[in-house]
Amino acid sequence: MESGVFFTTYKADMGLRRKPVHKVRLLVFVAFLIIFPFLASRYWLNLANQIAIATISAIGLNILVGYTGQISLGQGAFMAVGAYSAGIFAARFGLPIYLNVPLACLITAAVGVFFGLPSLRLKGLYLAMATLAAQVIVEWIITHWTSLTGGTEALVMPAPTLFGQRLNTDFRFYWIAVSMALLTALFAANLFRSRVGRAFVAIRDQDIAAEVIGVDVFRYKLLAFAISSFIAGLAGALLANYRTIISWERFTIETSIFYLAVIIIGGLGTINGSFFGAAFMTLLPAFINNLGRALQTTAPAVAGLLPAVQQAIFGLAIILFLVLEPEGLAKLWRNVKDYFYVWPFSY
Repeated sequence: MESGVFFTTYKADMGLRRKPVHKVRLLVFVAFLIIFPFLASRYWLNLANQIAIATISAIGLNILVGYTGQISLGQGAFMAVGAYSAGIFAARFGLPIYLNVPLACLITAAVGVFFGLPSLRLKGLYLAMATLAAQVIVEWIITHWTSLTGGTEALVMPAPTLFGQRLNTDFRFYWIAVSMALLTALFAANLFRSRVGRAFVAIRDQDIAAEVIGVDVFRYKLLAFAISSFIAGLAGALLANYRTIISWERFTIETSIFYLAVIIIGGLGTINGSFFGAAFMTLLPAFINNLGRALQTTAPAVAGLLPAVQQAIFGLAIILFLVLEPEGLAKLWRNVKDYFYVWPFSY
């Protein structure tokens, strides 16, 4: 019987999936993703696309907050930059999705680096206030630069096309959203096996100690902001191409708080946690809405209260996770795996 972790080669030790059961579990998950759209209704495909895009944004925020320890309240702003950049490139310059999305990501990364400059001097609450300022500034620019963004009016872009196919259905866009989510997760997993990722973690654990051992703290903090913003821009650009109608109301401070809740509930500093948190925070309001519809005839008073208490349920979920399981759903998943790994000899 195995006891502990034991490898005989560096290749095995550095593998993303170190054991056969891990590879089998990954293959099952990929098979499920491939089969799912052929069996699911349009409603569930819509939810799946939302989860995929939310997972991308959550991974980007987790790189900055969970792995590098830099608090950010500007995720909604960075997604807005990506969404409006993609929308403007598509609507006014006619760029296809495979061009407007990368360009939007690069612009968002540049904006993220600019607002990451205060991270050299600011930490904790003060850095959070600086990123909150970024949220306010971006919102103001979007709503007041009417000639570029349309101001408070929605920006409408044409339905994206790829290989001659219009991506104007949930089924077709599903493959783009899920593929991008998987590639983002793969990139993040490999990032933290590299020198750059280890530098991020060292800064999170103790930035002074990291600087003593030779880590260029300011450079890596800016790089963390750039990578996180790039991925947030990817999520925003995909959301713009998916909805084709872009409004600043989708990217307010509530969006930033939403994604903070996603990574807190899912688990800070984990790739799995980004997916779990995105799925939980996307499916929970859908469950509440469905429950409200089901209670319309039997208990209309309760059904009318459910939408109003949705935010309270979100807040309660965050508090319960912080108190009962601070490491989030990712830790619960690890507990389940560990239980079956040693079952039936749980002692």
